[in-house]
Order: sequence, then structure tokens, then C-alpha cells
Amino acid sequence: MPNRNKTCILTAICPDASGISASVSNFIYENDGFITSSYNYGDPVTKKFFLRIIFNGTGKKFGRLEDVKARFNPIAQKYSMEWDINDFDHRPRVIIAVSKFGHCLNDLLHKTKFGQIPMEIAAVVSNHTDTKDLVEWHGINFFHLPSTPETKEEQEKKFLQLIEGLRIDLVVLARYMQVLSPQMCEALKGRCINIHHSFLPGFKGAAPYKQAYERGVKIVGATAHYVTPDLDEGPIIEQAVERVDHTSTVDVIAMTVRDLETVTLSRAVKWHVEGRILVNGNKTVVFK
Repeated sequence: MPNRNKTCILTAICPDASGISASVSNFIYENDGFITSSYNYGDPVTKKFFLRIIFNGTGKKFGRLEDVKARFNPIAQKYSMEWDINDFDHRPRVIIAVSKFGHCLNDLLHKTKFGQIPMEIAAVVSNHTDTKDLVEWHGINFFHLPSTPETKEEQEKKFLQLIEGLRIDLVVLARYMQVLSPQMCEALKGRCINIHHSFLPGFKGAAPYKQAYERGVKIVGATAHYVTPDLDEGPIIEQAVERVDHTSTVDVIAMTVRDLETVTLSRAVKWHVEGRILVNGNKTVVFK
């Protein structure tokens, strides 16, 4: 077994063509790399190819990460790739936005603290103060940014300044009950995940649990998706459902969905920071 000095992760999206996997594998081999995990998918509809490879540097030829990127660039150009090679041990810096409900936030704080999600929570932002004590108990900075229709533009400006100042890689909306402006959605394109309190599409707008109750639904769910200017229409990452029946009250439905929200969001965040999600138009490819 080769000596494992450095572990890297390569992700790439490009037009589908023959020889891509072979070219990448040969590059890794010729640069003293050893592949430990490899996933790829060619979409027959969009004609795009998606790739995720984890590999170790095992010899002197491998060199620094910057050198590996520079040597890989000709292959990337040949296949018109959107690509990146990162240190596998890098922990993305994340900011979590929340309003009053803290169930998703609490789960992300716990799983990050105990190493279940490989990320660094740089701060938590909220338009309320309900979760302040919980966040500060974890030793994380809490920023209260109240928002009203009159102050929304200024509040989002402060939020974006915070994201830039803290060098944030990912924004997580953990039941953040504010609709982001199109400008903010565009600024956070591909790096903002939201949890929606239903199995999209369906029961949009106000009082989703009441709508579900009045319709006598038998399945409720939650959806994690990337944020886009089109409200709740971004690429879906993960969904979960649970059965309910005629005895389920509105409160029971709400509690059931909150459990689903928690697990669905944590999966989506974990997969994102591990480089397992590649956007395919208005869909996603998730290499689990």
C-alpha cells in the first residue's frame, strides 16, 4: 500500500465525451497519485459529465497542491471543465442563518462539534434573539440582524458584509424565515442552502401544516435545496418523507416535519462541504 502523504479531492463538470475518466486517472497516476474513491455520471439528457475523485499523493512528483492544479489545467481546458482540486482535510467556513425555531441549528451545532460534519461554523446570524444563548454556549459568535420591510435592504447589506469579512464558503438557512432578495440570491449562487417545510412542490406560502391538515395528507416531508431568485424553486439536494394519518393533528404534523427538516438539512450540508454535490441545471448530481 502506498504511503499516504496528502489527500485531495477533485470535482469536475464538463460536456460528456469519451476519454475523460481515462485522462484524469492517468494524470493522477503519472503524478504519483493513488485513487481511493471515484464517482462519475454522464447525463444522457444534458450531455454533461460529472466527476468526483479522492486521491492521495504518494511520491515526490506529486508536489504542492498549487503545482498539481497547474499541471492539471491543460486537461481541464481540453475537456472544457468547471473544476477544482482541494485539500480533502479543508473545513469550509459556514455561516448559519436562523429565525426562532432552533431545531435545525441545534442539530448542525451538535454534529459539527463532534466531527460528523467536516466544517467550521464561523457565526450564526438571526433576525431574532431566541437562539442567542444556545449559540454562545457553543462558543460561536451570534449576530442579531433584525429585519423589517423598511430595513431589509440595509440588513442584507450588513449580512453580505459579514459573509465577505468572515470568508464564508457556505450559507445555511436553517429555518431563516426571511425571503432573500434577488440580488442576495445572485451573490450567494451555488453556496446557499435552504430547508423548506414541505415536500416540494406543494403547499407553498403561509400555514403549510394547516394546508396539509385540511387536505388530509398521508405523507409529509421536507426539502433541502440551493437558493435561487425563484422562491423555493432552486436545485433540490435532498428530501425526506414520513407517513401521517387521520389521527394526526396540526401539532403532530408540525413536529413530524421538524424532525424531517433536521435530518434533511444536515445531510445536504454534509454532502455540500464534502464536495459530493454538483449542480446540473435546475437539478443536482449527488455522489453519496
